[in-house]
Amino acid sequence: MPDADTTTATPAGRKRLVSGPGLLLVWLYGVMVVGAVSRSAFQISTEFDRAPLPYALSAVAALAYAFITYSLVRGGEAARRAALVCCAAELAGVLAVGTWTVLRPESFPDTTVWSQFGMGYLFIPVILPITGMLWLRRRDTPAAR
Repeated sequence: MPDADTTTATPAGRKRLVSGPGLLLVWLYGVMVVGAVSRSAFQISTEFDRAPLPYALSAVAALAYAFITYSLVRGGEAARRAALVCCAAELAGVLAVGTWTVLRPESFPDTTVWSQFGMGYLFIPVILPITGMLWLRRRDTPAAR
């Protein structure tokens, strides 16, 4: 039997993910979408040949933030699982890029959203996926159903 999270399900039939603290999470992800898209769009359109890897990584961060924001707003079990996987991938990216930029800063002639674990963004890029995963896992408990 199909669950209430099919493409034909009404939005009211989906489990909400943005209630309570989840609303703050969506807002923060939305801010990060704007910041990462703005940064990567400007850098790619004006200086891509100077530092293609950092600018491309900022665009990847923007896509991850946009997808997670969309998934949280959409709601439902499939969206929750997709957002959880994307948060884990985002955290892996932040940790990999952050470590790389600390150990080999010469590899990055310019910063990315995830450089130095998001230091230019008040470390929100490293805190946000952890918080997101905790929230999304909490939403899966029987008490949250």
